[in-house]
Amino acid sequence: MKTRVKTKNKLYLIATPIGNLGDITFRAIETLKSVDVIYAEDTRVTQKLLNHYSINKPLRSYHDHNEEEMALEIKNALLEGLNIGLVSDAGTPLISDPGYKVVDLIKDEYEIISIPGASATLTALTVSALPPQPHTFIGFLDTKENKRREILNTFKYVPSTLIFYERGTRLEGIVKEMYEVFGKRRAVIARELTKLYETIYDFNLGEKLDVELKGEFVLLVEGYKRKEITDERIKEEVLFLIKQGLTRKDAIISASKRLGVNKNKVYEVVIK
Repeated sequence: MKTRVKTKNKLYLIATPIGNLGDITFRAIETLKSVDVIYAEDTRVTQKLLNHYSINKPLRSYHDHNEEEMALEIKNALLEGLNIGLVSDAGTPLISDPGYKVVDLIKDEYEIISIPGASATLTALTVSALPPQPHTFIGFLDTKENKRREILNTFKYVPSTLIFYERGTRLEGIVKEMYEVFGKRRAVIARELTKLYETIYDFNLGEKLDVELKGEFVLLVEGYKRKEITDERIKEEVLFLIKQGLTRKDAIISASKRLGVNKNKVYEVVIK
C-alpha cells in the first residue's frame, strides 16, 4: 500500500452541469478560474459554460480519438508547472467519458483532485423509485449486437438496479434486446434531466415505448429477483462462466456467489 503524492501543480477533474447551468458548485467555478488550461471533450460545449460564468481560459480538446496523445500533453504541461482542468460535456469526467488514461498515466507523479458535482447516473437513480442499493452502472452498450447480448447476459442474474446510458436512435432496439434477455422487469427512462422538459417514464420491459426518441437517455432496469434456483439454472450459470474463460473450479465458486447458492450444492449439481 502506498499513499498518493501531493504536488503543487495538479490535475483537477471538474464536474459540470448535466443540463441546467445553475447546477455547478462554487468550488467548480473557482477551480475553472484558477487552472492554467482546460481540457474538454467538446470545446464548443465547454466554451458556452465558460462564457456564462465569464471565465476566460485556454481550451484544448480531449476526446476518445486523441486521448493517448492528449494524456501525454497533459503530463508534459504538469511537468512545466501548470495546473490543468479536465471536464466532460456534462456531468462528472471519466464516468462515461474520456479521462481514465491520463489519470492512470500520472497518478504516481502528480496529484489528482476530483471536484464533485452533477451526475446523470445518480440524478436518475434517485427519482427512479428502483432500489438504490445496490446499483450497477454499465453506461453505453456496445454497438455490436453480439457484444451487447454478452454484456446483458453477464448482468442477467445480478440482484442490483442496472443503469445504462443510451441514444434515442438505438433505444427501442436496446430495450427489445433487454426484454429478450431479462424478461419482464420494471424499468425507467429519464430524459432531459434538470432541464425544462425533464421527463421520467415508468414501464415494464416488453411494453411498447411511448417516448420521444431524441437525444440521450438514462435507462434503469430492475435487478434480478431471486427465485427458487433449479439445478438446470445452476448448470446454465456454470456453463456460461466457463465460456467466459473461468476454470470449472472458479466457475463453481463464482456461480455460488452470483446465485446465492451454497458452493457444495453447486458442485454436486455440476458433477452429476
